[in-house]
Amino acid sequence: MLRRNLWIAVIACGVITVVGLLVLWPSGDDPSGGDLGLGVDPIAAQVITVDVVPCSYDALLGCRLVGFELTSGDDEGELGAMELGLDSRLSEGDGIYVLTFDQVDGQRTYTFYEFQRGTPMLLLLLLFCAAVLTLGRWRGLGALAGLAVSLVVIVFFTLPSLLDGNNAVAVALVSASIIAFVALFLAHGFGIATVVALLSTFASLLLTAILAWIFVVFSKFTGFNDDATFMLVGIADGLDVRGIVLAGIVIGSLGVLDDVTVTQVSAVWELKRADPTLGTSELFMPALRIGRDHISSTVNTLFLAYAGAALPLLLLFTESAQSLSSVATREVVATEIVRALVGSIGLVASVPISTWLAARVLTR
Repeated sequence: MLRRNLWIAVIACGVITVVGLLVLWPSGDDPSGGDLGLGVDPIAAQVITVDVVPCSYDALLGCRLVGFELTSGDDEGELGAMELGLDSRLSEGDGIYVLTFDQVDGQRTYTFYEFQRGTPMLLLLLLFCAAVLTLGRWRGLGALAGLAVSLVVIVFFTLPSLLDGNNAVAVALVSASIIAFVALFLAHGFGIATVVALLSTFASLLLTAILAWIFVVFSKFTGFNDDATFMLVGIADGLDVRGIVLAGIVIGSLGVLDDVTVTQVSAVWELKRADPTLGTSELFMPALRIGRDHISSTVNTLFLAYAGAALPLLLLFTESAQSLSSVATREVVATEIVRALVGSIGLVASVPISTWLAARVLTR
């Protein structure tokens, strides 16, 4: 009876997710009217020569004159040049991207955009896939498939739906639900253990979303943390900036939550397999002790991840000799603190939830 009710709950969550997906599906209309005003697309090029010459705007100063050949676009094969400062890191043979602009007099100018990093990133991706498949085998393949689906959901649903001006928390919850369904079932199969982990993840995620909403509103966050946010508001009408902060907290918490819930459910299953006579409390307490060890390291990992991402900003505030209280209450820092604390509370709550539910299922 309990297992049947759990499957009914999962199916109900699936139906709600599908309905939410249909309601929040992006319209496909460009909110900016088709012109984002972000410049032209970068063009791939390869550096041919790098020479130190007097700058065109001041002969007393030195510049690096970089000659290159375009390797993509309609002008592929054409040669170009641009002036950069002496601190430029470009060297012969480098693959780069450039931006091209046509002046009023018809002359074309180029500016450096970025290095081409496709090859090393692709190599790293292949190493990652090989490591996952070597250790995880078929489950590793399922995990990679779940990761691919997560990227597809975020790119083709979450981002366009947010730009459509839909409720950011609802979009985040629907996105997280889709990702959780696909990732858990692909990686761990369609057994009752996966059902328990999935429902525990949903319960913890809902708690995280509620806490995030309360403290983002209570802390009076505006959502304007960087230049990208101001640019988004300028090009997308009706964008809920503060809601995007909430959505980021919800989606960011999912990756750690499903890890903890799956681990706890697996721990209970293994304890029951080792001693089939164990009751609910006898399963719950040892598995909870395992969860405490897991939480103690995972919470620290979560904080270090946020601290590492904000390290340049923290260094800037430290160099300016501001007090700890003034730095911590700045919105750009306070947002990360709330993100880490709310995510950690949801993480801690997921341990007893998943452990108790798994123990009840096995003893019933």
